[in-house]
Amino acid sequence: MKSELEKLIELQKTDTNIRNLKKAIESAEQRRASLEQEFEQHAFSIREIQTRRDTAQAKRTDLENKIAENKIFVERSNRNLKNAQNQKEYETAMRETDNLQKQISALETQVLEKMTEIEEVEKILAERADEINSLEANQKAALKDFDAELAKNKQEEEIESQKREKVFQTLPPQMASIYNRLAQRSRDGIAVAEVLNGSCSACFMSLRPQVQVELKTTDTIITCLQRLKRLLRIFCKLKSDGFFRRIVSFRRFPFVKSIVKIAVKFS
Repeated sequence: MKSELEKLIELQKTDTNIRNLKKAIESAEQRRASLEQEFEQHAFSIREIQTRRDTAQAKRTDLENKIAENKIFVERSNRNLKNAQNQKEYETAMRETDNLQKQISALETQVLEKMTEIEEVEKILAERADEINSLEANQKAALKDFDAELAKNKQEEEIESQKREKVFQTLPPQMASIYNRLAQRSRDGIAVAEVLNGSCSACFMSLRPQVQVELKTTDTIITCLQRLKRLLRIFCKLKSDGFFRRIVSFRRFPFVKSIVKIAVKFS
């Protein structure tokens, strides 16, 4: 049969696991939204590149249309030049032709610039082709895994809660009440903590030599009640001279002048 101390330790481990599972479940909606946003950012960056390409292609098409239009005007100017009846008509046709040729040359330069831009963007898209093709599938897979993990956490929380209830029912009523009070008042839900290097790992307070001696020489749970009964410290797991102890710890508040202590020994 398990000792009361072993039950307390098991209960604390179960409660810690339940607490972590609840945190995961309660933050699931926010974490799922963050996951979706992460994929959306990837998709947005890809769409942005695709938009740059599409814009450049549309601009190139517009420039080429202007070039074709100006070439028609050049043909008309050349006809006017050939059909000029006097010097003034001739000079007017010449100026018009020169201006159109200059415009065509400038437009062709812009077309070349757009072609270069399109090639660069197409190169980027080619390098990210695998990412683009798998993005949607990866998003669906990631969300599916997330939902499966959430369902697993909910199921595990239910199992752990049932396990906790069974263990809790086997504790003496007074000890169960003390444990619950400690766990509920502690910010991190810790009622049973480990002593490392002579200090409580929950509140980081050092144990007095007298307490350490009590832990080594006492075989049962020792209750030390002082004037204040609102706080409790049960010292556990102290590794010294071959002995192992455990500690049940409640954090001390600044306004409290005395602490109720219960020391336990576990070998």
